[in-house]
Amino acid sequence: MVPTAENFDLVIIGGGPAGYAAALYGASAGLHIALIERARLGGTCLHVGCIPAKELLETAAVHRTVRRAGEFGIDAGPPSVNFGVTQARKQQIIDQLTTGLTGLLKRRTVTLFDGTGTLHPGRVVRVSGGASGEVELTGDHVLLASGSVPRTIPGFEVDGRFVVTSDELLSLQTLPATAVVIGGGAIGCEFASMMADLGTEVTVLEALPKILPGCDDDITKLVARAFSKRGIEVRTGVTVTGHTPGEKTTVVALGDGQSIETELVVVSVGRRPLSETLGLEGTAVEVTERGHVVVDERCRTAEPGVYAAGDLIATPALAHVGFAEGMLVVKDVLGEDPLPIAYDRVPWCIYCHPEVAFAGLSEEAAKEAGYDVVTAKHRYGGNGRAMIVGDNEGMVKIIAERNADGGAGQILGVHMVGPWVTEQLGQAYLAVNWEATAAEVAQFIQPHPTMSEVFGEAAMALTGRSLH
Repeated sequence: MVPTAENFDLVIIGGGPAGYAAALYGASAGLHIALIERARLGGTCLHVGCIPAKELLETAAVHRTVRRAGEFGIDAGPPSVNFGVTQARKQQIIDQLTTGLTGLLKRRTVTLFDGTGTLHPGRVVRVSGGASGEVELTGDHVLLASGSVPRTIPGFEVDGRFVVTSDELLSLQTLPATAVVIGGGAIGCEFASMMADLGTEVTVLEALPKILPGCDDDITKLVARAFSKRGIEVRTGVTVTGHTPGEKTTVVALGDGQSIETELVVVSVGRRPLSETLGLEGTAVEVTERGHVVVDERCRTAEPGVYAAGDLIATPALAHVGFAEGMLVVKDVLGEDPLPIAYDRVPWCIYCHPEVAFAGLSEEAAKEAGYDVVTAKHRYGGNGRAMIVGDNEGMVKIIAERNADGGAGQILGVHMVGPWVTEQLGQAYLAVNWEATAAEVAQFIQPHPTMSEVFGEAAMALTGRSLH
């Protein structure tokens, strides 16, 4: 006989960003919540995504800084990399954040279950296969947030030696002398940048005509040029057909008949939703051919009282979008009539070097959407703060709707590339989402000397009057 726990206001399957955000936010609003996780609280982001990837990228940044220390009058000598120490530091950060999250959930009186959750008719959720044993829960509402796993491609079976995904790469104890990264999206470019900074000879293979699809063309071109200067070879418009392992290296076969010999292949072609573990038989929850759970603008499935969020649904696979969706679900459960998320205006951050950050439409996307646009670009080259830190390659580009008089009106998108732009995106995100005009933004005073002045200069340029 399977024991039945008490009924909950909200039962959540999955302890990643969408799931734990809903649990914390809902518990702070007084909801009685159960959270089920079969692996580790924090999900992809905390364990094999955002946090470990950015820790390794920060190691790469420190290596760059030490390598150039002589320019600042600091005699540090050539740096070397002890990647085992790097990995230990990464794990320490992950463990500390995991402990903190677990403690926070318990303090909010969220009931935690260890195991795999499956949904059955009548909002019955069964937990099995974990430390919590066989348990049956019921919920007035259920949130499906089981997350995602790395996508793979035919001919490149993951073996942990010659072929890895992000999951395995983030735990390597030593870096290879050579690597091929298949996929030039955000994750692929971050890995390529990190490995190249730490001494690996990197080749990026992208099937599309450009790396970082979705980014503004001007931004992408600058990243590609910066990669080339650092010795990262980028090949676009290429396909791969398989690889032939040898004793110490493997040979990657390209679709055009060429090949590349390398020590490691990093398959970075995105992630797929992990929906096959959810059960769902006998429910009205719909799943697409690509594995996404179908939801409406409030993350509601076709099954009454059942929601889905995070990487499980076909929205931007970003931790902060998962946070927002988890909170949206709680607001809907509480009957607060929440506004839908404007997915075309969410903030995006890519932590390669140079960094990329954007919110809203690119110039190409704005034109495709039917807008008559006007743009302005301002570079970091003459920015005092960027020159001081020794990193002044990049630009801010603002895309605005053209007014009837030919001037710039509402800001449709802001795309940035350069030093610390992931930390500068906040005001650009607010400008886009508050539908501010170029003239309104240009009125604000930017502190000096800061890199954020470049955004202010670009906004002023759109008004027809610039400072520098």
